[in-house]
Amino acid sequence: MRAARYHEYGGVETLVVEQVPEPHPGPGEIRVRVAAAGVNPVDWKVRSGAVRALLPVELPAIPGREAAGVVDAIGADAHGVSVGDRVFGLGGVTGATAELAVLSAWARTPAPWTDEQAAGAALASVTAMGGLKALGPLRGRTLLIEGAAGGVGSAAVEIAVARGATVIGTASERNHAFLTSLGAVPTTYGAGLAERVAALAPGGVDIALDTAASGSLADLVTVVGDPARVVTVADHARAPGLGVVVANAENDPAFLAEAAELGRLGHYTPRVERTWPLGQLAQAHTHAERGHTRGKLVIRI
Repeated sequence: MRAARYHEYGGVETLVVEQVPEPHPGPGEIRVRVAAAGVNPVDWKVRSGAVRALLPVELPAIPGREAAGVVDAIGADAHGVSVGDRVFGLGGVTGATAELAVLSAWARTPAPWTDEQAAGAALASVTAMGGLKALGPLRGRTLLIEGAAGGVGSAAVEIAVARGATVIGTASERNHAFLTSLGAVPTTYGAGLAERVAALAPGGVDIALDTAASGSLADLVTVVGDPARVVTVADHARAPGLGVVVANAENDPAFLAEAAELGRLGHYTPRVERTWPLGQLAQAHTHAERGHTRGKLVIRI
């Protein structure tokens, strides 16, 4: 099969497309013929070696953690799925940007989603849902989301709105109309956040979710008034010193199933900023490294 790989840690120049052995699903896993694969910040951080101490990989490695496609093989003890099903989901830290990929958590792709949308849904939705779960019930509460226009942030906005929260989201001004379309009240990030949010929410903000690791955790604590009501899915370095809760992304099929149901109902639509063919993965990684992505980046296989 064709796949993107890197044989050493480094820059985007290490990425090549080549023929590689086919993977096979183990117990509780499935294999999909990939239509599209998501590109996430963790992909280039792993490829560059920046997180080697935390997430070492065996080289050569195929980048990518999430994919969407059609099931073509099923491992032992993988239940509730059939060959030919259209699914989206997650595998290991690597392995998704290829013609065939093994997934350990998945859900059926809702009919309204394109393959590209499905490819960008898995990691964003489980990360967003993990963070929201740590904040407790959402209905009737006011939630501030830092970094609301990104892949995780935009997913969190739609999911929280669907669960009955009033959402204020931070983003650059160019993304304010985008946040409004998702159902959030937009504001800018940076200095003066507490004052801007107070004007938008005179009754106060109940809870906050950080998806950006922009250095704003202390401000979020100030806005909410209690570090126990602030969760970050991104700023692992600053959170412990402030008493902020950290939520990590997990390959949770229940979260994926909920995301799929919200998609079926039209309450969650993964937002894709841009797509590239497999041969242009280096361009996609370069774009991802610049940051400020609106929604998700996707590779068409």
